Amino acid sequence: MHRSEARAGYLMLLPFAVIFVVTVIAPLVYAAYLSLYRHRIIGGTVFVGFANFTRALTDPMFLSGIGRVALFFVVQVPTMLALSLALALVIDAGVVYLKRFVRLAVFVPYAVPAVVAALMWGYLYGADYGPFAQWARALSLPVPQFLSESTILFSIMNIGAWSYVGYNMMIMYAALRTVPTELYEAARIDGANELRIARHIKIPALRPALILTGVFSVIGAFLMFNEPQIMSLLAPAVIGSGFTPNLYAYHLAFQSKDVNYAAAVAFLLGFVIIVVSYVFQLSTRRKDVES
Repeated sequence: MHRSEARAGYLMLLPFAVIFVVTVIAPLVYAAYLSLYRHRIIGGTVFVGFANFTRALTDPMFLSGIGRVALFFVVQVPTMLALSLALALVIDAGVVYLKRFVRLAVFVPYAVPAVVAALMWGYLYGADYGPFAQWARALSLPVPQFLSESTILFSIMNIGAWSYVGYNMMIMYAALRTVPTELYEAARIDGANELRIARHIKIPALRPALILTGVFSVIGAFLMFNEPQIMSLLAPAVIGSGFTPNLYAYHLAFQSKDVNYAAAVAFLLGFVIIVVSYVFQLSTRRKDVES
C-alpha cells in the first residue's frame, strides 16, 4: 500500500520534474559549458577554463553595472517596502474609506506588463511631449530632465516602485490577516493605541513577509532589464549596453554574438544575487536572535 502511494506521488511529480529539468537545469548546464570556452577567429572554439570569469571580474562595464544595481537596491527597495508596509498597515487598521477599492487600485499597476509600464512612464518623462514638460512650459518653469544621466536611475526606481508597491502590500496585508484579533483587543484593553499596536504587534508579525518581499526585491533589482532596455530607446546617450549586468549579458549574447562571455557574466550575476540574498537573510536572522 505504501509503495503504491509512493509511486502515485512520484507520477504526480513527474510532469513538473521533466519540465523543470528541460527548462531550468538543462539550460544552466549548457550555459556553464559555454562559459568555459571562447570562440576565436583563428582556431575556432577553444577551452579556456575560468578565463571568461576572470575577464568579467576586471570588466569595467560589468562592475559599473553591478554598482548601479547595488545603488538601486539600497535606495529603491527600502523605500518601496516602507510604502508597502505603510499601506498594508493603514488598510488593515480600517482608517480609509472604500478599503477594497483602495487595495485594488494600489495593486492594479502590478498587473500592467513591465514593457507597457516602461513605455507609459517613458512618455510621461519625455522632455518634448510629456505632460510634465508641457505643464512646466505652461508655467514658464524649466523642463524637468527625467532622462538625464544624473536622474535616469531614479526615474527607473520610480517605475519599479509604482509597479511593485501593490504586490508587496498584498503580501503584507495577507500576513496581517492571519494575526489573531484577540491580540489587538488585549492591547487596546491595556491602553495601547493603534500606533503602538502596529509597532509592537503588527510589524513583528510581518517579519517573515518582510523577509520574503526583501528577497524578491533583491532578485528583481539585480535582474533589472525591461525598464533600462525600453528607456535606452528614449535616452541612448545615457543608457548604454552595460547599464545593468542583465542588459550587458543580453547585448553580449545577441548583439556582439559573444555567447561564451555572456554565459560567464550571467553566472557571476547569479552568484552575486545568491550572496546578497544570503547576507540579507542572515542579517534578519541576527536581528531576530538579538530581539
